[in-house]
Amino acid sequence: MVKCFSFTATRDSCFRCSFSSAGLRSSTTDLGDGTVMHVWIPKLHVQSKPTLVLIHGFGANAMWQWNDFISPLISRFNVYVPDLLFFGESYTTRPERSEQFQAECVVRVMEAHGVVSGMNVVGISYGGFVGYRMAAQFKERIEKVVLCCTGVCLEEKDMEEGMFKVKSVDEAVSILLPQTPDKMRELMKLSFYKPTQRVPSCFLNDFIHVMCTEYLQERKDLILALHKDRKLSDLPKITQPTLIIWGEHDQIFPLELGHRLKRHLGDNTELVIIKNAGHAINAEKPKELFKHLKSFLIDPLSWAKPGN
Repeated sequence: MVKCFSFTATRDSCFRCSFSSAGLRSSTTDLGDGTVMHVWIPKLHVQSKPTLVLIHGFGANAMWQWNDFISPLISRFNVYVPDLLFFGESYTTRPERSEQFQAECVVRVMEAHGVVSGMNVVGISYGGFVGYRMAAQFKERIEKVVLCCTGVCLEEKDMEEGMFKVKSVDEAVSILLPQTPDKMRELMKLSFYKPTQRVPSCFLNDFIHVMCTEYLQERKDLILALHKDRKLSDLPKITQPTLIIWGEHDQIFPLELGHRLKRHLGDNTELVIIKNAGHAINAEKPKELFKHLKSFLIDPLSWAKPGN
């Protein structure tokens, strides 16, 4: 039987060409303990430039989530874009599924590429959980942190108290890891303020087949690990200058979690709310998101801590 054309696989190939043309190259590193990490790294690391690590969330691999930002950032930073474990080409045979372990693996692969300090980290959604833990566990290595729609302050009880659109973790898993076109449409509805209407099922099935079927159980375990026994009182306070960016109409991690995180971290933090945007601010409002990244990371004089 002749294999049908895959729009998703073709788009993935286009993203690879885009990353390469921008000045990055694909690199896979065996960390030696059953863990393999894939990262897009600069073809030439320039010592005079600061380092920027872009960490993706759930969904497709890192290229799909950061493609719009590579070209404008690479002229000012040594940009590194890892695939987290069980996404893209990264995986482990070890049993750990916590964001702490993900953070450790990102730091270890950065070490393997000779980057041991001076990192700025931007994480979106789940990637923000990992970026937060990098800042907490390796505070001397991380200079600034940007957390985009990152519900790191959620508590296990929030689900029971009705904060989320879903009623259980199992329901959340079925939507965040969609296996049918209907579940994919639910995910789009929750992720976007203005979701695309009437996407043909053939396109959705193709995306699911290419992006959502590999490491399915492992990804479920990642979600379960985020939620189980989570308490705000257990969350360490990071001390680096931190920018929190949130979509006004986020239905995955409601805006209240952004305000909660701002209260948790205090004066060394700024919360920016992007209007007319949902959870997927990198896709819905890329220009506005970049404007805030630029202000915080590139033009530090335009960003001052509240109270200063």
